[in-house]
Amino acid sequence: MAGTSKGEHRIGLLNGIAAYGMWGLVPLFWPLLKPAGAMEILAHRMVWSLVFVAVALLFVRRWAWAGQLLRQPRRLGLVAVAAAVITVNWGVYIWAVNSGHVVEASLGYFINPLMTIALGVLLLKERLRPVQWAAVGVGFAAVIVLTVGYGQPPWISLCLAVSFATYGLVKKKVGLGGVESLAAETAIQFLPALAYLLWLSTHGDLTFATEGPGHAALLASTGIVTALPLVCFGAAAIRVPLSTLGLLQYLAPVFQFLLGILYFHEAMPPERWAGFALVWLALVLLTADAMRSAHRARVVAMSRPADPATAAVDAVDV
Repeated sequence: MAGTSKGEHRIGLLNGIAAYGMWGLVPLFWPLLKPAGAMEILAHRMVWSLVFVAVALLFVRRWAWAGQLLRQPRRLGLVAVAAAVITVNWGVYIWAVNSGHVVEASLGYFINPLMTIALGVLLLKERLRPVQWAAVGVGFAAVIVLTVGYGQPPWISLCLAVSFATYGLVKKKVGLGGVESLAAETAIQFLPALAYLLWLSTHGDLTFATEGPGHAALLASTGIVTALPLVCFGAAAIRVPLSTLGLLQYLAPVFQFLLGILYFHEAMPPERWAGFALVWLALVLLTADAMRSAHRARVVAMSRPADPATAAVDAVDV
């Protein structure tokens, strides 16, 4: 049993690294789709993602959730909100990468955990521990420093952080798995995206039909690029602790940041380094606090005397 557990953990860890690694390296992919504009790429991503996940769900025969979702208007409405928010996130990210703002885009995903905490306080009335308040304060200082450095607020970073944090909050309330959630969201996105592509075609601006089969294949592969990391993430989420996933999530913005500097050769003036350093300090505080809380929870759970009723249930389950 122990060997199997270790093997499952290793598989989960590899899938987590693969998921966040693919998300981190995706800035290399979007420029390959030029001369298609960000809006056309976004529309193709929506259309082909639905095609890919529909085939995957047909293969595994997982459709029961769809009927349940259609009978729950409030939950379906939340899926529509998630679809709208992730549309903004995808569109801004694609535009940012193809317009030479990879470093600023990576900052959005560094800020995301801080924005998630802020939304929890504002919308869910959650109470923060002192270290969490300190992290949020340091993150706010980072935004001020970057605003002074840019001459304006880092809108790309803030838009990506707010949209993705909101998306995560809504998805938590919906309670669907990664692939199922993507299927539901892209089903809502599909008709508007397809209509936009048809509109481009009637105006002669659709690159899918004019730049050759290789370009068309790359645009169609946006579905795989979108769905495959989610599949790997799903495999990781059921095999490794949330604390491990919380650490792995920083792989994506780290890879994006390094690509922006080393591959795309974006400028990093001193004020930008200062802003990023403050964000990283805030993330170190958050991570240390989360690990300490998780350790305390484990210690309390191990020291708590066993409940006879629970022990009896456990014995029956075994």
